[in-house]
Amino acid sequence: MIKRLLAGMVISGIAGVAAAEVEFTANSFYAAEHPHSKYGYIEWAKMVEEMSGGELKPNVYTGTVLLAPRANLQGIRDNVVQVAHHAAVYTPSEMPVANSIQELGFNYSDPLTMILASTDFSMNNKTQLQEWADKGVVYLGSYATPPYVLFCREPVRTLEEFKGKRIRTAGSSVSQWVEKAGGIPVNVPSSEMYTGLERGTLDCASNAANDLIDRSLWEVAEHTTMLSTGMYWTGPQWGFNPEFWSGLSTEHREILMEATARAMSRMIVEYVGSAEEKLALAKEKGNNVYEPGEDLLASAEEYRANSVETAYQTSQETYGLSNGKEVIDDFIATYAKWEDLLADVDRTDENAVAELALREIYSKIDASTYGIQ
Repeated sequence: MIKRLLAGMVISGIAGVAAAEVEFTANSFYAAEHPHSKYGYIEWAKMVEEMSGGELKPNVYTGTVLLAPRANLQGIRDNVVQVAHHAAVYTPSEMPVANSIQELGFNYSDPLTMILASTDFSMNNKTQLQEWADKGVVYLGSYATPPYVLFCREPVRTLEEFKGKRIRTAGSSVSQWVEKAGGIPVNVPSSEMYTGLERGTLDCASNAANDLIDRSLWEVAEHTTMLSTGMYWTGPQWGFNPEFWSGLSTEHREILMEATARAMSRMIVEYVGSAEEKLALAKEKGNNVYEPGEDLLASAEEYRANSVETAYQTSQETYGLSNGKEVIDDFIATYAKWEDLLADVDRTDENAVAELALREIYSKIDASTYGIQ
């Protein structure tokens, strides 16, 4: 187990000579207060440094100062940064496996189960692992969003109100549904939602409810419709440059694995709580919150019912996977496995979630060989 190994490291470190410090750059394109940055990078970095006795020193950048959202994959690959968050939907042609899995986005609404299932799948499925290796990424852990809802400049509750609206989406699955329902999908990064809504180039944006406050969307979108348009999880929350990763000691890789499991668990527990709290706060600020009308909801449900078969087809025809059905079925089975594993776990206890992740995922990964090419 990682925990037992770390205990041994602490003991041996007291008696031995301290290893050389490893200083490296870590990047999350989300603002500092966003859960993916606050818990996934800022607090993660402090944890890494503390757990390593100061031997590992991540220098964290947040926002788009260092890299634009779509540039993180290349930044990892080129060693501009040694670890970064990258959303696979921003580079669909470069990550066909991850994006084939994201085609299931409309089907799920449980971010806690998803973050663990996605990590498990992404660190064990051979086809997905080969994609990470081919693209110059060592995958260490997932992210997952709460279900995305609609933030709009004017009320959008029915298919009639939805028709013709320019809606910020991410990924082909939700874009296909938007088109089918009569809307116009606009694929721009989440960092561009505010300006798009403010200037009227977007009528609605689809994202997690906490962004009403965290990104001040309540100021430019007075109307929120609680229609789940799926969730996102593909691409690494922590993607390491392979050369940097290979240059670390096995002990340092073990530390990064445990820190990732613990930060990931805190991140998702806090993210879910934040989405609920920020929606309530937006209401207090005067945001109008609606349930979707019957016809709008029925349209989404009809699309959802056929989405697995659509994902099979898209994985082959759009992304060119010869084994797309096999990969997608493996992901669905992994998700079901984690539904069972979480059945008796306190979902608000980040330590309980972390211990489960350590036991079922990270303790089964050999840090001396994982990600080494």
